[in-house]
Amino acid sequence: MSRFNEMLHSFEHYLQDPEDSTIHASDIAYLLKKIRVKENKEEFLKLLVRIPSEVLGDVLLELPEKIKDEALHALSTEELARAIEDLESDDATDLVQDIDDLDMDKSEAVVAHLDEDDREDIDKLRRYEENQAGAWMQTELFDAKIEESVQESVDRLRDLKEQGKLENIYQIFLVDDNQRLLAGISLEDLIVMDFKRCYKDILAEDEYHFLSVEATEDIEDVAKMFEQYNLSVLPVLDWQGKLVGRITADDIYDVMEEKATEQIYKLAGVNDEAEQEEKLFGVFKKRASWLGINLVTAILASIVIGLFDETLAAFIPLAILMPIVASMGGNAGTQTLTVMVRQMALGDIDTENAKEAVKKEFFVGLFNGLLFSVIVGFVAYLWFGVELLGLVIALAMIFNLLIAGVFGSLIPLFLKRLDIDPAVGSTVLLTTATDVLGFLSFLGLASLIL
Repeated sequence: MSRFNEMLHSFEHYLQDPEDSTIHASDIAYLLKKIRVKENKEEFLKLLVRIPSEVLGDVLLELPEKIKDEALHALSTEELARAIEDLESDDATDLVQDIDDLDMDKSEAVVAHLDEDDREDIDKLRRYEENQAGAWMQTELFDAKIEESVQESVDRLRDLKEQGKLENIYQIFLVDDNQRLLAGISLEDLIVMDFKRCYKDILAEDEYHFLSVEATEDIEDVAKMFEQYNLSVLPVLDWQGKLVGRITADDIYDVMEEKATEQIYKLAGVNDEAEQEEKLFGVFKKRASWLGINLVTAILASIVIGLFDETLAAFIPLAILMPIVASMGGNAGTQTLTVMVRQMALGDIDTENAKEAVKKEFFVGLFNGLLFSVIVGFVAYLWFGVELLGLVIALAMIFNLLIAGVFGSLIPLFLKRLDIDPAVGSTVLLTTATDVLGFLSFLGLASLIL
């Protein structure tokens, strides 16, 4: 039985007896996507409306944008409101925003059907910019006053868990009467404490260090904290130091995935938002703009080649060997560029160690140039039987791989200094450098030596 049929069987069993099934929301989303991709929209909508509200919201969030939009159109205001009520505040806000982007009137109607607490949480999170930590936090957390005993807080936590009001609790946050965060205690530390003691006495004897972020902090900086300190959760504070929410690792995974996808698209000259376009013309227009820039760089390279038309006419093997120089330079440059952009995004390369990074890429280019110059020079000599031709392409190979290493490292640093995303435009500039300078060195050396 195929994976699809197994999941379909599990899904049917889940619909008949939700309490006796372990199918995950992502598996249901996978089924719906497969059915919709097969252009069976009617079957897709039939299954969609049968999904219980307690998992419907999670399923919708797992669907690709185009299919999610169809689902949001098809579901009623009441169905969407019930689905949102079963989500945690950050996910609920994301789904409301998706509905808002699609149909503002429907979004307002859905929010109107929510209870007052849910509306307040969603309104609070929507006040933050998309790149701020507050937009990614969830307001559901567990805190305790320092005057409480451990036993009292554990009993309260048990009640909240049984009521289904809390999920994925990793820490208990201790606050004062003004809700200012004083400490964070992990559950593994909590269970070995004397349950009869109060937190105030415990804090007087032991220090519980914790990290926190302000709600207005950039989410990419928050993601770096999670990676650097191997965190599972991070409390979020307002400007007064009051505890307002928490960010969990699953949200940071989404941040990292979005950032990595964005960088990959930009390096290829592709707009990630345009790729979600339903109409072909939108995708065509965005891709064509970058291809137009590439065409200009190709024309520049052709102009350089045209300057040496007499040399090429007199010595045909040069035309045969030219693609080797361009290809090796382009690939070496792409390697350097990819490494630099990624390390800059991770914070491994900054103004303090930029010179070392450029120096490293210079020597890598030099060593690669020396290695492959010997190989390609020997191949050219064996192929055409002209010793000087081997020397020409060997020297050009060294020069072009040096250019690839130096420009591949300098271009993103230069763009970053201009406050331009290094992933945008780097590829075009690098291609121009390696093609134009590569052909210029190869044909220039040929005209002087041959």
